[in-house]
Amino acid sequence: MKRIHHANGVITLTFERLEGLPVAAHVSTRHGGVSPAPWRSLNFSILRGDEPERVHENRRRLADALGISAASVVSCQQVHGTGIAKVGPDDAGARIGGCDGLITDAVDLPLCLVFADCVPLLIYDPVHHALGAVHAGWRGTLNGAATALLWAMQAAYDTQPSQVQACIGPSIGPQSYEVGAEVVALAEARLPDAAAVLSHPNGARSGAHLDLWLANLQLLMQAGVAPEQVEIAGIDTAQNTGDFFSHRAEAGRCGLFAMVTWL
Repeated sequence: MKRIHHANGVITLTFERLEGLPVAAHVSTRHGGVSPAPWRSLNFSILRGDEPERVHENRRRLADALGISAASVVSCQQVHGTGIAKVGPDDAGARIGGCDGLITDAVDLPLCLVFADCVPLLIYDPVHHALGAVHAGWRGTLNGAATALLWAMQAAYDTQPSQVQACIGPSIGPQSYEVGAEVVALAEARLPDAAAVLSHPNGARSGAHLDLWLANLQLLMQAGVAPEQVEIAGIDTAQNTGDFFSHRAEAGRCGLFAMVTWL
């Protein structure tokens, strides 16, 4: 990913795979906002104790940095599911309930999702000029959020897996993500190659580590997306709390960063 320093102090990261394409995508860092610790400083959550006025100002600052209108941004309620909503110009500024992903073919309609360890996943269809983004934690990942996003785009825009570009943004990495036996069992039931995404550094089933990046890549590949069409940021939020919020590393005392993308 490429690091962008904006004039107002906001710092974002962009995907190299999208360079030269008519689509923009920025992952925010925690730099350039107004929130104090523990939300320091560009926090987008009002549900973790921060003042709404500060969150509103942070949203304005990110929008100014990206040259978009904060009032036009479409977001999700985010319920750790696999629901995908199709949105258009009439949805500008809306917060769509009960879903974790958004798709659109409307130009200049920014889609925004928020994270603090979960996976930001983006799919761009250059043939039909359509865009999708989804929030995928372990529940979303193992229940097929990546596949749900791709199939929603296929149903809406005739998107073909062989033609898309996909990006997996910063999230908790396999070295940091220890999961319980119930997550291991679900991974073994749902993934094409669970053994490749699970490691057992302590030799115990209950101490397994889950690779969310590879899990989502497996699901995209199973659906027909070639691995060379996928960019994986490879940035572990739990090991990079200077730049990103991490629910796991900061024991829940943190804010949320954002991925904003538009055609």
